[in-house]
Parts: sequence; C-alpha cells; structure tokens
Amino acid sequence: MLSSAPSAQRFIEAQSWFAGVPVALQERLRDEVSAQHADKGTVMMPAGSAVQGWHAVLSGLVMLQSPASQGRASAFIGVPDGEWFGEGSAMKPEPRRYHVVALRPTTLLCLPLPLFATLRETSLGFNQFLVQHLNMRLGQAMTIIEAGRTQSPEHRVALYLSRLFWRSTRRLNLTQEELGQLVGLSRQTVNKVLRVLEGRGIVSLDFGRVAIVDDEALNAYLAATAAR
Repeated sequence: MLSSAPSAQRFIEAQSWFAGVPVALQERLRDEVSAQHADKGTVMMPAGSAVQGWHAVLSGLVMLQSPASQGRASAFIGVPDGEWFGEGSAMKPEPRRYHVVALRPTTLLCLPLPLFATLRETSLGFNQFLVQHLNMRLGQAMTIIEAGRTQSPEHRVALYLSRLFWRSTRRLNLTQEELGQLVGLSRQTVNKVLRVLEGRGIVSLDFGRVAIVDDEALNAYLAATAAR
C-alpha cells in the first residue's frame, strides 16, 4: 500500500496514463502497488521465479542479467530510477527469464498482474505508454545484439553511455565495474575506453563515477567507431 510511502504515491500519480484512468482504478493503484527494498548486490527477483507484476525502479539501479552459462553471466540492461521494466514478463504466462540484481541500495515498485491486466484492457493511455516503452526496449535489445556481434569494445562502451540506455540522467553514477558488467567487458578494458573518452572531453570521471559532458561528441564518437 502506498499511502505510507509519499514518494511512491507521487511516482504513480505522476505517470502519464494515471490521470486518464477512472477514480476507482486510481484508488486501486494507490492501494495495491507495493514496494520492495534491497541492498547492493541482492538478487531481488531470480530467474525462474513466478512473475508477480510490472515493476518500476523508485530509487537505485538494477541490472537485468541472464543466468550463468558455462560459468559466465551476461547482463541485458541497467534500469535506473524512474523507469519501468518487465512488461514482457508480465504479458507472458511463464517464469521470469532473468535475474533482477540491485547494483546499489534499491527500492522497486510492483504493479500486480491483475491490475496490470485491467489497465491493458481498459486504458487507452496506458496501452499507448506500454507500446512506446516496448518499442524503446526493442530498440535497445536490437542495438545490444548488433553491438555484441559486430562492434569494437570502444563502440560498445560508448553505446552503453548513450541516451538510448540512459534517458533520464547524464550523471550515471556507475562504477567502472558496474559498467563492465553491463557491457560484458573487463573493468580494465572499460577503464581504457573511458580514459580515451575523458581525454576527448566526452566524459568526466569523478571517484570512479561517469558523467557525460558532451552528448554531441559522444554521438560523433559512436558514429566513428561504428564505421571501423
């Protein structure tokens, strides 16, 4: 219940589709959306677990990670605060296919499956939002696949710093180890690329954290490394 969590209630009420749903459904959202807290490194939802609903990162950062294969695990994507994830899982009657791992202390919201289904069945605004969100995730997934198969480490690191993956913030607050986990490269390789980007004035590195200084220069770097 969100009545005792003002920040969570404000988050739900600020969603673009919220004002367009009936008052009774708005009250259900306030009553039925729940919060889950976890420390850094916690697997908040393991692969193979039953899907309970659609999730949003209220605060913190999570990594969607495939289960280990031949001793290695690969990350799909990082999800920062303010973003939803797991809509594909919520729409399919099957166990979750990936781990949801907290990369720092994190609070997740869960919009339960029955309520998710009701919104899909009754709200045009919700469905429009969902389609746009799915389209964004599809674009990210296709880009990850292409970059992993054909592009250089330089391009992959730059890609994971771009607005395709981080729309809401340009101070990513990622450690180089976290970025390496997301990109699928060693910390040493990531550090080497970041130093090049720092030397070009594209990023700044402060206590291991990354901030994007020049988006246009980052886009030019992406175009140049993609052409190699």
